[in-house]
Amino acid sequence: MSMISLQTCEDREEWDDYVLENDGHPLQLWGWGEVKAAHGWRVERVFGVDMDQQIIGGAQLLIRKLPWPLKALVYIPRGPVATSEDAPDLLEALGSYARSRYGAVALSIEPDWEELPPLLGKNWRPAENTILIPRTLILDLTKSEDELLAAMAKKTRQYIRKSGAEQGVTIRQVKSREELEQCMEIYHETAARAGFALHGDKYYYDIFDQLGEASPVFAAFYDGQPVAFLWLAISAETAFELYGGVNDKGQELRVNYALKWHVIRKMQEWGLTRYDMNGLLNDGVSTFKQGFADHEDRLVGTYDRALSPLYGIWTTVLPLGKKIIRTLKRR
Repeated sequence: MSMISLQTCEDREEWDDYVLENDGHPLQLWGWGEVKAAHGWRVERVFGVDMDQQIIGGAQLLIRKLPWPLKALVYIPRGPVATSEDAPDLLEALGSYARSRYGAVALSIEPDWEELPPLLGKNWRPAENTILIPRTLILDLTKSEDELLAAMAKKTRQYIRKSGAEQGVTIRQVKSREELEQCMEIYHETAARAGFALHGDKYYYDIFDQLGEASPVFAAFYDGQPVAFLWLAISAETAFELYGGVNDKGQELRVNYALKWHVIRKMQEWGLTRYDMNGLLNDGVSTFKQGFADHEDRLVGTYDRALSPLYGIWTTVLPLGKKIIRTLKRR
């Protein structure tokens, strides 16, 4: 029986300090929850406390209301923030909380782990309804620039050098709303060309406002106009790619190569140790990402704690589950 009690946290500074001091993922930062709360989710931040009243972990819970009789789904993106020893007890306590408070059909987690804690237990099962892609590419930013370059495809190194030397091209961080709007125009072009769906523009502007310095945007400019951009969420250790795009001129100049390399080096300069490219599929974007390393990484994926007899309907019978997940996965 778990001896973990739960305490809600309503102080932004306290929460973010905990996430940052304990190597938490940027999707566990307060601002990410605020974005989700403005776009269809309810958010709650919860600390796990042991018998000595010491905090042993935390989780930012995203709660999605579901049609009757399913009631709700409780989801933890790239969390919880806890050691492998403490995570199992914390998650069991969170499962009980999700059932009693929200009547949730499941507690769904997509942790930032490459292997499961050995004590997680038989109550957790791998799930097919995934939001974040477990197959990814994570660069070790403690390596030197020469080591990172050596692991790249030869053609990637060539394009980095060539595009970085193009006359009229500069790369820098986006600071103004006007430049962000220009990047969003590029993103719409990219989505139309590649055939993926977007959220409404306000969603992206909310990320820029709510995460602030924890969500830097970098752009390559040609003759003073952005032609490619790369948007991140960052914590103390991890840089996580959120969005990126390139217009026709940027493609012609291949500036997305120099831009990504600039951002990777900037994350090193800022003291981060991991650079997660956020998912690999079998598409052109993934091929581009794969040129930056000689390996792939696979996180554990999505695990569910079934909390209701209706869990089987959520996962296998009802098409609603997959429809909802498709909506949540908009880039």
